Amino acid sequence: MPDLAANMPEPIGGFEIKNNMMRYNLFMPRLYNWCKSLGFEKGKIMPSRAFCSDESQGYPIIMIAKHFGTFPFNNGRVGGIVATDRHGPHTSHGQDLLIIQASHVGYDPLSKQFGIYRRLQTTHQECSANCGKVDDVISWYKNEYQFAQHNILLHTIADKYCIILDNQLLNEQRDEGLFLHLNKLIKVDKNNQRHPLKVLSTSKVFAVTDSLLKSIGKAAFKNTLPQNIGNKLVANLFHFKRNISNSEKNPHNLEQNLIRYMPQIITADSPHLIAAQINTQIEFDRTFRTIVKDHDYRGKKVLFIAGLNIDISPEARQLFPLTKFIPWAAYLQNNDGSSVMFEQQELVNILQQQSAENNDQINLEDAIQYMSEVSEVKIMLNT
Repeated sequence: MPDLAANMPEPIGGFEIKNNMMRYNLFMPRLYNWCKSLGFEKGKIMPSRAFCSDESQGYPIIMIAKHFGTFPFNNGRVGGIVATDRHGPHTSHGQDLLIIQASHVGYDPLSKQFGIYRRLQTTHQECSANCGKVDDVISWYKNEYQFAQHNILLHTIADKYCIILDNQLLNEQRDEGLFLHLNKLIKVDKNNQRHPLKVLSTSKVFAVTDSLLKSIGKAAFKNTLPQNIGNKLVANLFHFKRNISNSEKNPHNLEQNLIRYMPQIITADSPHLIAAQINTQIEFDRTFRTIVKDHDYRGKKVLFIAGLNIDISPEARQLFPLTKFIPWAAYLQNNDGSSVMFEQQELVNILQQQSAENNDQINLEDAIQYMSEVSEVKIMLNT
């Protein structure tokens, strides 16, 4: 098995990844057995999955069907967004209700890189972005960030430590783009004003703040020629604005979830992993509140669990990825209206204590064989 732990970034917002991963062939029977221990009835459970539409999510769906004895209701949109407007139909499809939300990220064990996945059905089994929707969303922000990296310069002029800022980055009236926290970059005078030391054709030169000088180090300013700030442009020095369009059919989307955290995402070693992790956290918080308020769920037993799917690129002889699940949180609502919230470590411990053997699991091959042998049903049409 690939060693993922060595490549994990530091957790953001309490999401612990290391030591909390479990393969789907272990996670799914444990989840089923936990459901039964909570009073869910065999044969009356309707699972619902809120996964991305990527084919790499097919294996988890097969495992849900295998252990719960039915194909899951589709409660998801691209990127792992929960389609909360489908709560009503979901409640009418089963007695006891389960919702599994998971954002996902690819992992290539050869390059030890997150965010890509080997597509076995392509001509040369190439790797491509995974999740592709996350990659598409963050690409605009990465481009804005790279422009800033190359157009913020550090230099020493007349023994003064200076920062040279492109005029676009100084324009705070823009509707969208990367916006600098200028108070952390430009030193103000005694009247609390920012006056340039020099005006250039496309940029301006300012004295740098003591705090930035201390964090970057004086050596970064003492090159013969101005040097771009590069990776020293860290997340707390900027934020983004962007006009994100909504539609009536999709009032909530992935980009809305991530824009606030984009500085942390694009400066991370594994941006796609951090983006998927943050989306899971936001979707759990948002969806939990819709369940609590939804009249259709009242009087029903409901378990909502959210986490992160890591899709490990399959080798040539594999049909499916070795998907791993990292639980984040769960919410249980009982028939009488009482409820319990399970935070990450408690949830992980509960799942690990469940048996990985499911005596109620179905044999998919037998089920398919039976369907091919059963007597044909003729469909009568009124003409």
